[in-house]
Amino acid sequence: MSGQPYAVRLSVPAGKVLAGLPEHVEETVWDLLGAAAADPWGFGQWDAGDTEGEDVRFASTGRLSVVYFANRALLHLSVLAIVWLG
Repeated sequence: MSGQPYAVRLSVPAGKVLAGLPEHVEETVWDLLGAAAADPWGFGQWDAGDTEGEDVRFASTGRLSVVYFANRALLHLSVLAIVWLG
């Protein structure tokens, strides 16, 4: 993707999860979101069988996953969920 990175917005539930994570995990969340903001379609589709849901994506590393909606019109990512199996 070229151009300006997408802005990142956390849902209330995702924000609560983020606030409760250990610092090193929180840093990894922000790293994942930075990569997703730079290239929202560089990560997998949440449900590859959903032909209308191509904008719902997930970024993950190890035991951490972030689910987001890429809003093409507003150029922002809405973080729907953060899952850490720690």
